[in-house]
Amino acid sequence: MKRSLVIILLILLPQFYANASKQTAYVMPRTQVIPIKDSKANRQYELFIRLPEGYSKNANTKYPVIYSTDAVWHMETLAGVTEYLMPNVIIAGISWQTDLKDDTPNASRFRDYTLIKSTDPTNPEGEAANHLSFIRNDVIKYVENNYRTDPNERTYLGYSLGGLFGAYILFSKPDTFKHYILGSPYFSEQRVRYIDDFEAQMRPLQKDFNANVFVSIGEQETPRLSLTQDYITVLQRRSKLGLSITGLEIIRGTNHATAFPETTIRAVKWLSQQVSK
Repeated sequence: MKRSLVIILLILLPQFYANASKQTAYVMPRTQVIPIKDSKANRQYELFIRLPEGYSKNANTKYPVIYSTDAVWHMETLAGVTEYLMPNVIIAGISWQTDLKDDTPNASRFRDYTLIKSTDPTNPEGEAANHLSFIRNDVIKYVENNYRTDPNERTYLGYSLGGLFGAYILFSKPDTFKHYILGSPYFSEQRVRYIDDFEAQMRPLQKDFNANVFVSIGEQETPRLSLTQDYITVLQRRSKLGLSITGLEIIRGTNHATAFPETTIRAVKWLSQQVSK
């Protein structure tokens, strides 16, 4: 009897594994993955485009767009939150470089999102200006040429180093986005000084500053909590030129790793109120 059972199991096991191999990976609804090239730097990335429900039926509707860095980490949370708080929005998640010869999938973010070039030739940090050029000239153009978007309602969402990168965009090319969500920006004393000096340098060249800014940080993020408050002071210089600042949202009981979910909820709720004005 036992021998018969073993024989039956041996016969059924290949069929079981064959059926298991046919299972498909979960695909986020209404989401496309689009290869896109940085035309200037000759680097390959991907865009994760999530369309709102009813996009294909509402042929005359133009939608606001949330552009997010670190797309692999952010898409699920951002898609879930907007589904409830801001359903009529397109999400454009920007990946890390996909053809970088490095074993770390997110290695390019340390180069693309940082501001200050390293004196170490083996360290590629400090290419924020190049990455901003890619977003302006390749990413935004692709999205607005291929989807029904409202160019007056672009939002940037960045967290950690992505928040630092957004802080740079805001003073470098503020017209890139109308709304800026900067979650737990990864500031150091050197980076805050750089932005402080950069803002003073750019101020005479920027007469109008039509942008809204949401900045948040986890309550337990020391010493970046005080550095982020210093950054808010830099932002306040531009308040008379049209920059609207919420102040600093402190996410109680969280650190740098745990503040992201509630940051996204608060930020999208804030954004929905800005877009509806």
